[in-house]
Amino acid sequence: MAISLAITLQQIELLRSSLLEWGKIHFRSFPWRLTDNPYHILIAEILLHRTQVRQMIPVYENFLRCYPELSALANAGKEELQNSLYSLGLHWRIDLLHETAQILQHRFAGKIPRDKQSLLTLPGVSQYIAAAVRCFAWNEPEVLLDTNTVRITGRLLGWEVKDSSRRSARFRQALETLLDREHPRDFNYALLDLAHLFCLKRQPPLCGECPLKIWCNYPREGEKPDEHSQ
Repeated sequence: MAISLAITLQQIELLRSSLLEWGKIHFRSFPWRLTDNPYHILIAEILLHRTQVRQMIPVYENFLRCYPELSALANAGKEELQNSLYSLGLHWRIDLLHETAQILQHRFAGKIPRDKQSLLTLPGVSQYIAAAVRCFAWNEPEVLLDTNTVRITGRLLGWEVKDSSRRSARFRQALETLLDREHPRDFNYALLDLAHLFCLKRQPPLCGECPLKIWCNYPREGEKPDEHSQ
């Protein structure tokens, strides 16, 4: 059962509309956001793990030039993959991608599974990656729980944010209540962009320009515990 938030259904609907409108204007146009190809999105999410976005863009583009389809990746040797991923400096992804491609080719008939539990059986696919692939490839109503989305949620609702909040059922249920289920892809992109552009972690957040400011507890209450607990 969804938790009760100190915000009305009407306010939530207005919040969603405001965030979606803001998201259209401030959409960050990365290559993996301009496709609904589940293979391309899965590769992007794996490469993005613990990697800066700007560092990942040329690696992602070069990777897909070499392996535009899953079958090409499944036929690649580990030495080839090492040459493609060397600049990222995280060599553990070579084995992970190689193993993932083999499983997809043989267990899933060369297709990315849409089912969440099937996605979670793939090496290195976390709850976040599985949710992101389902949302961004198929527009499934998945919530994305990471340090950015819990920061916004905590500030919005006046909740303390800790490192463990990414795994918190309370934060997950709050995001499930706020999620726009008719436009989950656009909602999640907008939420992530808001975290990176306005609702900043280390610098003062740009509360005056935030599309959620009239519903948010942060600007009314000042500095929150999450500034020191992450």
